[in-house]
Amino acid sequence: MQNLQKSYIGPLTVLTSLFFIWGFITCLNDILIPHLKAVFTLNYTQAMLVQFCFFAAYFVVSVPSGYLVEKIGYKGGIVAGLSVAGCGCLLFYPAAGFHSYPLFLTAFFVLASGITLLQVAANPYVTALGAAETASSRLTLTQAFNALGTTLAPFFGALLILSTAVKTADEIKLLNSEELSLYQATQAATVQNPYLFLAAVLFLMAAVFAVLKLPKINSEVVSIESSPGNGGKSAWQYPHLVLGALAIFLYVGGEVAIGSFMVNFLGEPHIAALAEQDAGKYVSFYWGGAMIGRFVGAAVMQKLSPATVLTFNSLCAVLLVILAMSNNGELAMWSLLAVGLCNSIMFPTIFSLAISGLGMHTSQGSGILCAAIVGGAIVPVLQGAIADQLGIQQALFVPVLCYSYIAFYGWRFKRLAAHR
Repeated sequence: MQNLQKSYIGPLTVLTSLFFIWGFITCLNDILIPHLKAVFTLNYTQAMLVQFCFFAAYFVVSVPSGYLVEKIGYKGGIVAGLSVAGCGCLLFYPAAGFHSYPLFLTAFFVLASGITLLQVAANPYVTALGAAETASSRLTLTQAFNALGTTLAPFFGALLILSTAVKTADEIKLLNSEELSLYQATQAATVQNPYLFLAAVLFLMAAVFAVLKLPKINSEVVSIESSPGNGGKSAWQYPHLVLGALAIFLYVGGEVAIGSFMVNFLGEPHIAALAEQDAGKYVSFYWGGAMIGRFVGAAVMQKLSPATVLTFNSLCAVLLVILAMSNNGELAMWSLLAVGLCNSIMFPTIFSLAISGLGMHTSQGSGILCAAIVGGAIVPVLQGAIADQLGIQQALFVPVLCYSYIAFYGWRFKRLAAHR
């Protein structure tokens, strides 16, 4: 048995690096958004199309990815996902070279499609590589490395992508043709080089997984806790799942919207007046708080019910966002950054509460919740449209509404559970 466990150390190490890399890539969006907004002189609505294209892939590609994994297996799905994500990274090179925002959006969609396929294929391996009784601890470990990726990405992205100041439209008009060509080449390189490196890493990982010997996993549909009471109809008959799907939609939307606007928010003169590169580094505090809070929350939920902790965290997030809306300076700045700490336990807690008690409909319920991640595509665009009309600080009332509903869901779940 010990030899069997040792044989899994290598594959688990490589698999853990997968979770890190897709967390890293996803959070680079928060750095690229202000850069592209400045380079293409976009308004907030147009800039948020980055997140729309990225998270729309989860909605469009999740189901086809499931069918593909059934055909080529989980290992094949990982290799394919890494390869597609690598192709998406390569598309950033011509997008920057041709100075084409539509091509950038296409690149984001292709990249996210690969990451979606990775998530569909990789998670079962985490539970398969080792003893069944320790599967949860392995999944927690890999998710922690995903959070590590989201924490480090803004810092390194700020150093590499936001290191060169972007000129205003008026400043660009003053450049002659030679200066303009040099400026555009410099701006393109700040995006091209990091994503070429990421593409190389992804293709290398695909090659490693292609030759790596991994246990064969049968993709079977398992009926969990099936009983006569669980038969018939579908997962949609469970109110706590339907309400939970909306909570996932609003949570992902609110979390992504805040992260997407963070650099611009911290750059506001009455908030922190930070340069883009400096503001980008502070985004790491937002995602780092989520990483730390995940471990603290896991310990707290050993004593308190998950629904209670979810309600508490959501109400704290509401208070913090309101403070960021209604104040200036460091109070507003740190209030919004601290929301990341509250975010920590929300996604896994909502997910676990929503699929609890579904029995034979658990798989369908999980699919519904995964599709609800499309909130990351919709909510940021809505907040962007409001920011264009009212200002970036006032537009934060959108996350306030999101977190208010999540607090309601935590309270409502306890009520529904009491009557079950």
